[in-house]
Amino acid sequence: MTDLKDAIAYAQSIESKWASDMKMPDGQFVMTYDSGEKAPDNEMLGPVAHRGGHSGLVYRGGKLLAEWGDTGRADMTFSVAKSFLSLLAGLAVGDGLIKSLDDKVAGYRLDDGFTSEQNRDITWRHLLTQTSEWSGTLFDKEDRIDHNRVVGLQVAEGPKGTRRAMKKPGTYYEYNDVRVNRLSLCLLQLFKEPLPSVLKRRIMDPIGASTGWRWEGYRNSTVTIDGTPMISVPGGGHWGGGIVISAKDLALMGLLVAQGGVWNGKELLPKGWTAELVKPCPVAPFYGLMWWLNTDRRQFAAASERSYFAFGWGSHIVWIDPDNDLVSVLRWVERKQAGGFVERVLGALKQ
Repeated sequence: MTDLKDAIAYAQSIESKWASDMKMPDGQFVMTYDSGEKAPDNEMLGPVAHRGGHSGLVYRGGKLLAEWGDTGRADMTFSVAKSFLSLLAGLAVGDGLIKSLDDKVAGYRLDDGFTSEQNRDITWRHLLTQTSEWSGTLFDKEDRIDHNRVVGLQVAEGPKGTRRAMKKPGTYYEYNDVRVNRLSLCLLQLFKEPLPSVLKRRIMDPIGASTGWRWEGYRNSTVTIDGTPMISVPGGGHWGGGIVISAKDLALMGLLVAQGGVWNGKELLPKGWTAELVKPCPVAPFYGLMWWLNTDRRQFAAASERSYFAFGWGSHIVWIDPDNDLVSVLRWVERKQAGGFVERVLGALKQ
């Protein structure tokens, strides 16, 4: 049996330094502090939950090899929510709600958010690869707040939050939570059903997830769809809210994706969708459809190039390695040191 004691001990040694109440000494939310936001850009819109301790799981061949910490505790998971949005986008494609990822969103006539000269050529693929360059304000947050945000890029054109010249959609990558929230709203408008409900009914219940997870919106993100008020949920916890979920449930999601979207012989995701998720974006080859890729071993040098990841600030990691048939979850670890965990897991597999 594979001995992962060293890997587990290492993971426990790199626990996140974030306070349990998720606040800095001055009371600011750790996420907005870490990203350098000042008032009024850092105004919180959704709830924030106290965090638990580090935890994790390692699966190989669908079998549990190791588990540590309180893996049943539901915690904020930040941008891992983006990877859940990619699964919902797959359902929309499979249902025929999205005819092609390369369709212009404006052609679906969801609202007036894609009618401007800047936004009218944005496609679904652009939104999913964070290359949309969507410009506007959503739920009182301007896209400008995440201009020049260095996540995945080596350089920026200026300080984060300073307005820059807009580029043609599809030609420039920028990690921008306002635009991700715009995608989430579009999916809500397509399904005409709250996204947490769709996720629960179509994915989480069928894979046997717990009842303890939730996806929380903002105080001002209620919209009306066909006369019914519905909450549009964010693709992260940047300004509060987002998916609150356990490590166990994250592992189940990872296993579903690793298995090509099939669970117990039933196709939960459209055939070929999980392969679509990991196609490198032409202008950002380290990114797929809301999943991080290990192109040129950019994320973790020890991991195979075919590995891919759901990442969330804090840090939260779902690591899928097709070459070694691995699915692993890490909660509340220092992201820059997580490569040591990957090295130790893969080293243990070779013994």
